Amino acid sequence: MPRVEFWQGNKAIAMGGIAAGCRFYGGYPITPSTEVAEVMAEELPLVGGKFIQMEDEIAGIAAAIGAALTGVKAMTATSGPGFSLKQENLGYAYMAEIPLVVVDVMRGGPSTGLPTKVSQADVMQARWGTHGDHGTIAYAPSSVQDSFDLTVKAFNMSERFRQPVLIMTDEVVGHMREKIVVPDSVETVDRKRPSVPADQFVPYKADDDDVPPMAAFGDGYRWHVTGLTSNDWGFPTNNASDIDKKATRIIRKVDRFRDEIVEYSCESLEDAEILVVSYGSVSRSALRAVRELRAKGVKVGHFRPITLWPFPDKELRSLPSNVKKVIVPELNAGQMVLEVERVMGGVAEVISKTLINGELFKPAQIAAAVEEVA
Repeated sequence: MPRVEFWQGNKAIAMGGIAAGCRFYGGYPITPSTEVAEVMAEELPLVGGKFIQMEDEIAGIAAAIGAALTGVKAMTATSGPGFSLKQENLGYAYMAEIPLVVVDVMRGGPSTGLPTKVSQADVMQARWGTHGDHGTIAYAPSSVQDSFDLTVKAFNMSERFRQPVLIMTDEVVGHMREKIVVPDSVETVDRKRPSVPADQFVPYKADDDDVPPMAAFGDGYRWHVTGLTSNDWGFPTNNASDIDKKATRIIRKVDRFRDEIVEYSCESLEDAEILVVSYGSVSRSALRAVRELRAKGVKVGHFRPITLWPFPDKELRSLPSNVKKVIVPELNAGQMVLEVERVMGGVAEVISKTLINGELFKPAQIAAAVEEVA
């Protein structure tokens, strides 16, 4: 029987990871993500897993990468400055095609910024923080239930596509406590393993889905791992054909399945003339504002990207043609609004509403923005 709990968002992320099969956590404490590490430190040993606190954020993700190479599902979590520090090794994991889950509990910045205040200012860093081109999968939970469920999905997508997957939560969602229904079991996905003898194994020879089977260190397979662009054998290459093959494939393996990855939710779109697009904690305030305005007869609807990346552009573009104005409230100086503007492309006026003082949007503030243009 599923059980009902009263959990904090960060705890739900940790428990979702364990439910998905995570058995290694490497990290470093940083507000407001520290509770993820604290729960992992307590719970992982109970299921035969390992927790290690490293000397810094760079070492935390490096340890998680090392664990993933041995065949273990691994996770690390951080906030703001730590996410910046993890970017080089995050890029390494994209290039070497190493599955792991990276959690960013967003807080105000730049630099040390606002350690205890909410922000959504890492949205573009999630997509472009590490140099080079690669496919990105990033989820944005808006509730404690989401925090659990999307962590399970993050692990499954990481294993399926053999790459890092990001959970872009924020201080409010990470620290709020609310009801959650915890299932007895969850559906899990495990990475593909080689089906050929060791002497026939080509480490980066991809299957038809563009994802190569992954051997674990210690299984008897020879496998060279590098952050340099490599050929199918995993060795560095300067051959233009091999470079194009590798670079194109690590983008294509996500792009070709974007319809299976992208998630979103919407409400009251059938006759909406004004649309509010929001994600994470802001979507909670936005939904309340939309429902209160609907009760007053205002034709307003809500669209929430659950996957920030890939961005649900096709889904947003296919909205009813009666939408004339789109309001994008977010806790940064205007990041996801750029994607909305790209998608709407003159079909509707896009209005940015930003808040960067560490506070959360109140429903009344979003309602006022809607009424201003109604």
